[in-house]
Amino acid sequence: MRLLRSRFLALALLFTLPLAVVAQKPAKAAAATAATPDNKLDINTATIDQLKAFPGIGDAYSKRIVEGRPYTAKNQLVSRGVLPDAVYNKIKDSIIASKPAAKK
Repeated sequence: MRLLRSRFLALALLFTLPLAVVAQKPAKAAAATAATPDNKLDINTATIDQLKAFPGIGDAYSKRIVEGRPYTAKNQLVSRGVLPDAVYNKIKDSIIASKPAAKK
């Protein structure tokens, strides 16, 4: 009985471990695309979860930032009415707006 139980556990680990590793890879890739060499977050490529990590940015503001893309300058978050000045001032030193990719 013990042998059967240990084989079952070994098989369960064999099948679930690769799934856990595969599930983590997309998150790392998304973080790499949004982060810049100077550790600033690109508002044109950041995910909603990455944006929500900033102070004052919750579900509503992060969704508005994503829906307002693309941005040619980070201050467009204020000029377009996406964020109020107070919230923008909290995050402005930690973000950039890269040039949007040219459409083919």
